[in-house]
Amino acid sequence: MIDETNEDGFAVLREAVIRYRAVLGTRLVAAYALGSLAHGGFSPLVSDVDLGLVLADPIEPSDPPTIGAVADAVKAGGTALHERLSVFWGTPETLAGRAPGGRFPPLDRLDLLENGRLLDGTECHQGLTGPETSELLIEGAAFALDFLGPGHETGGPASSNLGSLAPAGNEVIEEIRRPELLMKQGTRHLTKIVLFPVRFLFTGATGRVGTNHAAVDYYLANPEAVAPALVAAGLHWRTVPPDDEPAALALLERELRPLYLEYIDDHTTRLEDLGAADLAAAFTAWRRRLTV
Repeated sequence: MIDETNEDGFAVLREAVIRYRAVLGTRLVAAYALGSLAHGGFSPLVSDVDLGLVLADPIEPSDPPTIGAVADAVKAGGTALHERLSVFWGTPETLAGRAPGGRFPPLDRLDLLENGRLLDGTECHQGLTGPETSELLIEGAAFALDFLGPGHETGGPASSNLGSLAPAGNEVIEEIRRPELLMKQGTRHLTKIVLFPVRFLFTGATGRVGTNHAAVDYYLANPEAVAPALVAAGLHWRTVPPDDEPAALALLERELRPLYLEYIDDHTTRLEDLGAADLAAAFTAWRRRLTV
């Protein structure tokens, strides 16, 4: 059963599925709720509305523009949740890695396998294998460099499980160094910047989807964690925005940069162990930028 406690979020998904069924017909094999609407922890204040589509093989040239056009039509629905719709799609062959195409990065593919909740069509993810931990680590590192750090040459795939966030690069580096700038960007951006490294740490260590609650619990269980108060506050801010801005700013000034340095050091070592020298070097450069 789908937990429809978050009715507004599921209403957006149902609207999208109806539109996709009308356009794709029998080519739409299955539609799934992903992300926090599937695994829990959905916050109307900050969460994305994540949808996964499985189409019949093979991918057709018209599929990418068709899927994009329907997504754009739903996003124009007039509410903040409509605007946060994120659509991921593929076919059984692309999800199994036997054919190219679609848009289902490794972390979202794992979310489909672990947490996907069927909304329409026929259950079809049985028998699919999840990505290796090394693939998840490299994808997450590429995403972090592109959206949180100084960027890198190859570019990284955006992932709905990480949440939609416009590429920021130098802007986020400056926000980490000067949290008063971060506070001006609103609660949604604030909580993503605080919790992204926590989720990356969790996935790197466990090979599992870093849901906010699971990642925070894992982080807070570590007695050597450098930013426990900030991480706990970041999770709380997803549902209740900071009501004492001076106290929140002081907490960010004390623990945000140490949190990022903790994450960067952890992943630099992991990337070096995987032989991902270019990504490890980019993380080292990122660290220098934060400590200048």
